[in-house]
Amino acid sequence: MRFPIDALLFDSDDTVVSTRSVARSVWRQWAESHGMNLEEVMARVPVHGRPAKAIIADLLPADQVAEAVRRLEDAEVAHARAGNVTAVPGAPELTASLPAHRWAVVTSGARRVARARLGHLGMLPEVLVTSDDTTRHKPHPEPFLLAAARLGVDPSRCAVVEDAPAGLAAGRAAGMTTIALTTTHTAEELEADVIVEDLTALSAHVTHDGRLEVEIAVRV
Repeated sequence: MRFPIDALLFDSDDTVVSTRSVARSVWRQWAESHGMNLEEVMARVPVHGRPAKAIIADLLPADQVAEAVRRLEDAEVAHARAGNVTAVPGAPELTASLPAHRWAVVTSGARRVARARLGHLGMLPEVLVTSDDTTRHKPHPEPFLLAAARLGVDPSRCAVVEDAPAGLAAGRAAGMTTIALTTTHTAEELEADVIVEDLTALSAHVTHDGRLEVEIAVRV
């Protein structure tokens, strides 16, 4: 399957950077430091795909949120700098094959955390949209629309690559093609134009007329 677009917009966590085990470890330590356990946190509030600040704001008094967020982000950055993150299969090869002005990373995470993770793996894009850049977050389309604007690309000519239902909903709301990875959810839980296991199923090249053509080799 092939389709022409102008840009690929990737989520970060568990789309290009494998963070599930690290995130659980960091959040577990954070929860315990506040007298909770991770299972209690996950039962009380939605976690996946949400900014840390929003999660913590649901758990702690308002006057404790800023400091708690800072401590969590410090731990996440330290893990990244220590090399405790890996790339999702296919991510380094795919992003390296793309011209800089044809891709972006759009994440609900904080900028300094995203930069630490992506930078460590050599996948830091020229356009990076984080929770620090928008007032509304996934599943709202604002983050993806901002990325398209910064790339100078029509939203309808973008494809979103995501692992989470909230991110896919944001891509659809932005009028973009959606490609789902089954790195954190089953295919049955994901609504997308195309569903694949990981980024090894995707390849891309610039055509003679300057378009970006994405090829899907293996679909779920």
